[in-house]
Amino acid sequence: MALNNKTREKGYIDYNLIFIILLLIGFGLLMVYSTSSYEASMSTLLKNDPGYYFKKQLRASIMGIGAMTLVSFIPYHFWEKFGLIAYGVAMFLVVLVLTPLGYEANGARRWLNLGISVQPAEIAKVAMILFLAGFVTAMGNSIKTNKGFWVVLLSPGFMCLAVWLITDNMSSAIIIFAIALIMLFVASNEYKKFVIFGAIAAVGTAALVLLIKLTEGSDVFGFRGARIRAWLDPEAYASTYSFQTTQALYAIGSGGVFGKGIGQSTQKLGFLPEAQNDMIFSIICEELGVFGGVCIIALFLLLLWRLLIIAMNAPDLYGSLIVVGVMGHIAVQVILNIAVVTGVIPNTGISLPFISYGGSSVMFLLIEFGLVTSVSKSIIFEN
Repeated sequence: MALNNKTREKGYIDYNLIFIILLLIGFGLLMVYSTSSYEASMSTLLKNDPGYYFKKQLRASIMGIGAMTLVSFIPYHFWEKFGLIAYGVAMFLVVLVLTPLGYEANGARRWLNLGISVQPAEIAKVAMILFLAGFVTAMGNSIKTNKGFWVVLLSPGFMCLAVWLITDNMSSAIIIFAIALIMLFVASNEYKKFVIFGAIAAVGTAALVLLIKLTEGSDVFGFRGARIRAWLDPEAYASTYSFQTTQALYAIGSGGVFGKGIGQSTQKLGFLPEAQNDMIFSIICEELGVFGGVCIIALFLLLLWRLLIIAMNAPDLYGSLIVVGVMGHIAVQVILNIAVVTGVIPNTGISLPFISYGGSSVMFLLIEFGLVTSVSKSIIFEN
């Protein structure tokens, strides 16, 4: 469905985009049930209910689709004046994790009990997109100056630090910063600065990894240092820090080209911890093979393509940046999740959008796509 059809008028809805989203959600629900049913049926805490995780994910998906539909009917410029407020609310909710409303799960205190379970880091991603889209638009050409460039680049800093230090969620902090970086890259033509910034980041990362390697045996870098050492030498940490990644690779390898079939995974039977969460891609590869994994990657590429088309045809910079922010969010999270599962980068908690178990993640992702749909409906084509 091309957007350059001259007979189209205002009110365009990308049904291909919506179909891909619904397909990913449906497939995600299927895989959440497949990967979690054994663990849930064996847990007395979950009332031995094999559908426990599936039902929670289904409720969150339905709520998210409802929220996406509602947001899609609101003109996206309505949110332009609420960017700074969204930033402040997200910061407040992150800090609220330190209060009795915050609670711990799986060894991390990252959630709020507000009647429903909410992860503030997911709200922060949406807030960052709205804030930066408005901020960059308001700055105009001043973003091309050195001062404007660094002001925009550093503006996510407080949010990233709050998410990292308060919720101990470095992966979400990295994603939020990456979203900001991608939006700035699109809005600015100062590509030389990005090359320099990327080179400095690469050298700094390499130096840090080397330092962690050289300080092996010490606890100066904590569990994150141990994860990096496990990534460098997985066999030495096969029973501890690299256990989950090793089991995920076993799952991928045992799936072969076409897999064992839906529901036939053996790694999910207590061998791969929390298989329905960050490591769900490995179970997809075990049950559907490399072919299934490639199909999922292709679906995400199609999703990014549709987002790119909407961003290029958006009626103004603000709308385009909203779509670019969502596109960056999806791209970064998919790349990092698959990189973690396949052992390309050190293990860290990053979910696979729409597919991994996580109510907050799917709900706020769908809200982001409500914003995208609102932008697409504002596209005008001349006859």
